[in-house]
Amino acid sequence: MSDATMESIPTDECYRLLATHEIGRIGVNAEHYPLILPVNYGIDGTTLVIRTHPGTILRAAQHANVTFQVDEIDRASRSGWSVLVRGQAEEVGPEHRAEIVARTEATGVRPWAPGEHGHWVRLIVHDISGRRIVPGRLPPPVDPRAYL
Repeated sequence: MSDATMESIPTDECYRLLATHEIGRIGVNAEHYPLILPVNYGIDGTTLVIRTHPGTILRAAQHANVTFQVDEIDRASRSGWSVLVRGQAEEVGPEHRAEIVARTEATGVRPWAPGEHGHWVRLIVHDISGRRIVPGRLPPPVDPRAYL
């Protein structure tokens, strides 16, 4: 039996944790179903920036409410954290002020996936929350021979 605890993560620490990673998952509604996809991202203050191709994410996220999640899990210690963002997505283009375009591009988000990824999406945060699992006493290791 474990005496692990679940803690809420304060807002400022949520942003700090987001800044330690570059891969997250965006949740959008596409073709009548929720769709969750991995994306590269960067942070501009309290705004998340995603670079994408002209496909599903760009179409589904255009001025839509979306979710975004990043987490880190340590299976050995049964600990970890998760940050969940809810907000509105918008494509950044020439109609935006030059400073927004410059700041967006300055995040340096570089896609891992091959192909053209010249579109920028900013996620304007409406709500951010986080949880952390802090391990207690870990259960004793299981001897795999016990199942033979």
